[in-house]
Amino acid sequence: MARKSAPDDLLAPLTLAVGQEELLLDRAVAQVVAAAKAADPDTDVRDLAPGGLQPGSLAELTTPSLFAERKVIVVRAAQDLSADSVKEVKAYIEAPAEEVIMVLVHAGGAKGKGLLDTGRKAGGREVACAKLAKASERLAFVKGEFRTLGRSATPEACQTLLDALGSDLRELAAACSQLTSDVEGTIDETVVARYYSGRAEATGFEVADLAVTGRAAEALERLRWALAVGQPPTGITYALASGVRSIGRLATTGRNMRPADLARELGMPPWKVDRVRQQMRGWTGDGVAAALTAIAQADAAVKGGSDDPAFALERAVVAVARAARAGSRPY
Repeated sequence: MARKSAPDDLLAPLTLAVGQEELLLDRAVAQVVAAAKAADPDTDVRDLAPGGLQPGSLAELTTPSLFAERKVIVVRAAQDLSADSVKEVKAYIEAPAEEVIMVLVHAGGAKGKGLLDTGRKAGGREVACAKLAKASERLAFVKGEFRTLGRSATPEACQTLLDALGSDLRELAAACSQLTSDVEGTIDETVVARYYSGRAEATGFEVADLAVTGRAAEALERLRWALAVGQPPTGITYALASGVRSIGRLATTGRNMRPADLARELGMPPWKVDRVRQQMRGWTGDGVAAALTAIAQADAAVKGGSDDPAFALERAVVAVARAARAGSRPY
């Protein structure tokens, strides 16, 4: 692999799937496997679970078989490989076997970076699978899903779907697939609302919108309903943090900026800037700090730090609502 592999060369000897968005990582692996099987239906696929590559096993996995069929070796969580396994993988990357495709699934970041650097220097094909942290990125994902499925969806429909289902890409992708299967013609906001109205009324973002305006009782009611219909607790803490951070970001920008310039500066659509500006009433800098601390504690709780994540979320919602009403010197 002296030359860098082309991004669209799914049969490249090495593919690096880098990031922490599980759906995108799984898709990167599936595309390589599908391409390999299309080229050779007898392709032998070895998808190794995290920790599945033991020292000394790589040579056996990559040895050509008696029937010389193509092989795909998928190494999951490559950043967690032992030092001995890393040494073996690096040596293999520098002298890959014929008819063998390796896919390294790596979280990115500092851990295991040496292995990732070796793959890049060897010309490995790289697929970015980073978390889609921004709402604009998730909106682009939804639009891209409909395009890939060969269907037309209005911008309002895409936004409504995102508002209804939150940040889980698997759920968003499944919803796009369901809508394209069930609905003829252009998918609009009315169609999405008909399918997901119950969820749309109980999303983490609606809980957040109520909490940041100080309506604790209504926010708690929506929270309990959201949990009852299966809204992920981590999605709710994300929505709460996003709502409070938006208030803090808007408060620290120039007050004399034009709305269009302000929207570009903050990476928000103009309608959201207007909504956040209305939500800012009653907030102070200390209130933002206190609310974010409470949300961080709830986030740790729902990720395994507490036996009662619902109670942790309720406390966070109450803390946010109190912070929204506490300021005598509002932003």
